[in-house]
Amino acid sequence: MAMNGPRSGGGRPPPPKEGARDVAARVIARVLADQAFAAASLDAELGQAKLGDPRDVGLATELTYGVLRTYGFLEAVGTRLSTRGKVFGEPLARAHLFAGFYTLAFLDRVPAFAAVSESVSGVRRAIGEKPSKFANALLRAFASELEQNGRPTLEQAIVASAPPWLKRRLEASLGAEETVRYLGAGPVPPPLAVAIRRGEDRDAWATRLEPNVTKVTRGAVSPRALLLEGAGDPRSLPGFEDALIVQEEGAQSIALALGVIEGRRVLDACAGRGNKTWLLAHEVGKGGTVVAADKHPQKLRALARRIVDTAKIEAHAVDWTVGRGEVDGQFDAVLVDAPCSGTGTLRKRPEIVLHRDDAGLDALAIEQATILRAAAACAKTNGHVVYAVCSVLREEAEDVVRSVIDRGLEDGRRIELVPFASGILGARFSERAELRLLPQTDGTDGYYIANLAVRQ
Repeated sequence: MAMNGPRSGGGRPPPPKEGARDVAARVIARVLADQAFAAASLDAELGQAKLGDPRDVGLATELTYGVLRTYGFLEAVGTRLSTRGKVFGEPLARAHLFAGFYTLAFLDRVPAFAAVSESVSGVRRAIGEKPSKFANALLRAFASELEQNGRPTLEQAIVASAPPWLKRRLEASLGAEETVRYLGAGPVPPPLAVAIRRGEDRDAWATRLEPNVTKVTRGAVSPRALLLEGAGDPRSLPGFEDALIVQEEGAQSIALALGVIEGRRVLDACAGRGNKTWLLAHEVGKGGTVVAADKHPQKLRALARRIVDTAKIEAHAVDWTVGRGEVDGQFDAVLVDAPCSGTGTLRKRPEIVLHRDDAGLDALAIEQATILRAAAACAKTNGHVVYAVCSVLREEAEDVVRSVIDRGLEDGRRIELVPFASGILGARFSERAELRLLPQTDGTDGYYIANLAVRQ
């Protein structure tokens, strides 16, 4: 527990030293109050706090992600132990209390008395002395309960925290046992992944990056992926935005699944900020063209600055639910990485389960099918189309693809599933035409990927 120093000159004592728990509590509170993204908020807080000791950075990270992943379980603990049937509504006080619950249940290296004391102090600073006594009673009651009955496993708490709608849909998509494995999969947060551009030696870059990070691991799915632990600010890495970019390994695999070669004309239909466009541009080379389209034009503005000395790049603002805008001609290959629920990214975005429900999932699936039908119609006959979402839910995956296959494309041609014969997925899944990448089996975020061909 951080202690105040001695008074000097009759003035006020200095404030308590900033601690890992304070950082985590502020991040959690911001997620609860403002629906902020945990990863970005944590990075900002760590940058300002300057904790110094890597162990403190690790504790702040574990508390942030741990509390958010087990939030439903921790809330149930507080509700059950409280004679009022509820706990603090004020986000910062709630965050300090839940960090204490989490520490007592899952962190062996922190003594129980320290966990209680730190959390009580945090509540006191947030909302006052009287509520801190209430927090003290709850924390001591939970510590006693754990001593008598034993601790739950972290996996049990994570599964218990998943909202019923998510568990129901995951079980329908993955099965009951795989759902448990999926929800509990780690590491959390995952290492920083970077993509090495075509023509660069991945092993050489692994060696070059080693002095800048704690650990370098080669990706298992993407031959361009390096996974970096302790990387800090990626902008300080050698080769950043030139030989390599920050990109999750599964996302790399989606772009490389197209299997495009030099000189091809490719459409990245939902390009976002252009990470997959960057990869595809290096695949097709100076003799090729990549057209990047997105509904939000501000995301495309940096493309020309990011992708230089490679393929011809065009960027167009397109709402595929309305039309194809200025995207013209026929393409050898089309990538449709459609907007989705993001339920494949729970390892790094555990706040999703706090802020979303399935109320808009049916409408989202209709939008995904509309985008796929319209964008796939831009492919040449016998051209190649990859449909992907960073979701593992059947409603956004197989159901969308089947609906488009049944209806056909906007121009009357048909589309069909074909095996992954080319691209990086062909080596592992050559007999399959659709698949899921999962954290528990592939080490990536969760994705659905379908390989399609346009027919007359």
